[in-house]
Amino acid sequence: MNIDNQNKLERAKKRVDAIKGFYIHLAVYILINSFILVNIYIRTMAEGESFWKFSTFFTIIFWGIGLFFHWAHVFNFNPLFGKKWEERQIQKYIEKDKREADKFK
Repeated sequence: MNIDNQNKLERAKKRVDAIKGFYIHLAVYILINSFILVNIYIRTMAEGESFWKFSTFFTIIFWGIGLFFHWAHVFNFNPLFGKKWEERQIQKYIEKDKREADKFK
């Protein structure tokens, strides 16, 4: 196997490992938060409290934010600084360099 194919294989394995890591994170998120919600629901029903409080969903919300960023990283989702933005910035700096080079001619 040549070096180029070996590099492609290593990159593919890293990508698969990253995707696998995200799905494991998602499964743990679902299992743990389901367990937490069931326990809170049982406790609130036994004590006569309201289940619908912010503190009930604190872990789900903030862990969910972290899970979203993990997903965005693994699947290359970046609405602010995506590929189109990068291409525009590259073109902008290429044009700027051309203008500056033309000044010295």
